[in-house]
Amino acid sequence: QVQLGESGGGFVQPGGSLRLSCAASGRGFSSYVMGWFRQAPGKEREFVATITRLGGATYYAESVKGRFTISRDNGKNTLYLQMNSLKPEDTAVYYCAAGGKSGSTIPREYDSWGQGTRVTVSA
Repeated sequence: QVQLGESGGGFVQPGGSLRLSCAASGRGFSSYVMGWFRQAPGKEREFVATITRLGGATYYAESVKGRFTISRDNGKNTLYLQMNSLKPEDTAVYYCAAGGKSGSTIPREYDSWGQGTRVTVSA
């Protein structure tokens, strides 16, 4: 099983950018479908983006499409989420996850989770 750790969260003004990273340890990072999810206070965890094992295909929630980009570097065992044109409604704790099916948007289909990194978008 892979262990995951997110970094890169913080405070940013509306319209700003952040890049989140998710470092994986353990074996077989390239064999896992990877995803990003987020959870705002008082809300359920929701899908943000997912990427296939070799990065050949990506899928996004409608709310972030055109603003966020998911990518991975299998040589560095790292997953990324580039977030541009951030909005206050993007405020949440962001989690990376491993082990879902290709294109999966459902949290319970992922086996391993990081501890999360907080993103706050506010003026």
